[in-house]
Amino acid sequence: MSGAAADENSGSGRIRSAVYEDGCPMLRPRRRRRLARWAVLGLVLLLALLYYRPVRAYVETKRTLQARTAEVATLTARKRALEERLSEIRSGATLVRGARRLGLVKPGERLFIVRGIPAWRRAHARR
Repeated sequence: MSGAAADENSGSGRIRSAVYEDGCPMLRPRRRRRLARWAVLGLVLLLALLYYRPVRAYVETKRTLQARTAEVATLTARKRALEERLSEIRSGATLVRGARRLGLVKPGERLFIVRGIPAWRRAHARR
């Protein structure tokens, strides 16, 4: 630090800062550390601001993907159930059973209508 004025007391009781040869004032080490901390803090805040939107978009996309995956699983199970039902409906036994429920008979068969079955069941349930 040749040519730089050392800190010394002037008659007024104030301490003067040292000055480099080129005329720039020397910052005290504490002040330099404080400025470095603020600079690091500012840099961290800037990075946080720059990463905020991409991270938010990533999280939102991940949530949407999970929701869609669950929806696809539900729809796949429903499709499987509907395909099973369709194969049952196309089989002849289900068709005949449905026709019998509607009261239809095959050609040449006789239709017998039995009435009072619920009353008969109640009467025989008491025994």
